[in-house]
Amino acid sequence: MYKLLKKSGKVRRGEFHTPHGVIQTPVFMNVGTLAAIKGAVSSMDLKDIGCQVELSNTYHLHLRPGDKVVRKLGGLHKFMNWDRPILTDSGGFQVFSLAGLRKIKEEGVYFSSHIDGKRIFMGPEESMQIQSNLGSTIAMAFDECIEIPSPRDYVEKSVARTVRWLERCKTEMDRLNALPDTVNNKQMLFGINQGATYKDIRIEHAKTISKMDLDGYAIGGLAVGETHEEMYDIIDTVVPYLPEDKPIYLMGVGLPSNILEAVSRGVDFFDCVLPARNGRHGHVFTNEGKINLMNAKFELDDRPIDEGCQCPACKDYTRAYIRHLFKAKEMLAMRLCVLHNLYFYNKLMEDIRNAIDNDCFEEFKREKLESWQGRA
Repeated sequence: MYKLLKKSGKVRRGEFHTPHGVIQTPVFMNVGTLAAIKGAVSSMDLKDIGCQVELSNTYHLHLRPGDKVVRKLGGLHKFMNWDRPILTDSGGFQVFSLAGLRKIKEEGVYFSSHIDGKRIFMGPEESMQIQSNLGSTIAMAFDECIEIPSPRDYVEKSVARTVRWLERCKTEMDRLNALPDTVNNKQMLFGINQGATYKDIRIEHAKTISKMDLDGYAIGGLAVGETHEEMYDIIDTVVPYLPEDKPIYLMGVGLPSNILEAVSRGVDFFDCVLPARNGRHGHVFTNEGKINLMNAKFELDDRPIDEGCQCPACKDYTRAYIRHLFKAKEMLAMRLCVLHNLYFYNKLMEDIRNAIDNDCFEEFKREKLESWQGRA
């Protein structure tokens, strides 16, 4: 259940009540594709850095260790020792990214495993069954992520099929949740709005799926080639046609500036691999913008990554030391930078919530955007 605590213009502050705890929104979900954050970050670390929701990947976990293995071990929460909410994506985006290895039909998608080339079929029912085996808090509906740009006639057909797939997802989830031995019989379902950059298609799709009374709604198919301005335009277009009493999730979008702009347009949930991926390469976020610790100018820099930051890296280590670790190819370098970046994102979301609570979000947004464009 989503409880809207405050609204200022389009900006929303809420609470989402789930079987695994209450999520304070707006929220950034920390991406642990294979039930782990890349960079040697544990589920205990996630609690220490303020993570509310962990996100795992249906497609990847289906391939290894296998969703049936996870089910036998008690579900994803028990498997990875995480007692807070987990969202699993449907596998749709991964299938989209395997463009050369897939064949889309009405029943679902036939594709080849990126690991061993094995032929795999996934449709709405299979995606729901896999996510039910994982026992995640929130399951995403199986959809097609449409390439941008795409011809209008293809987008129309794809979106119509995605609606039919969503109906099948809902029916199958209701069936699975009613079974006596289901890992999580209160699993929630989010639908996904698609339509590329065609505003009228996006609007009609949003109207259609809003009638289905799902637990939440996502805006998908963005951050795949369009400009930031086009993305913001689509968010502005779609949000008014999604239910106000349900959370809104912008999928796969994650620059700090993107998050601020999307919050100002009414978005509640975010996820992106960017902070962890950047951290593994020495690119870290600070209150003055992003810096690359591999640069020679940090060789003798005895300051923390971000002065005033309370993350495990900044409390105990210097830029110079972490740069040395990268040059020496020590795994600790990646771990510290991933911890820092995820802490930065989780703290940003906390600060956003506080700013909304204190009626100063627009001022907060302006100051942040100005500081990120500073000397870094």
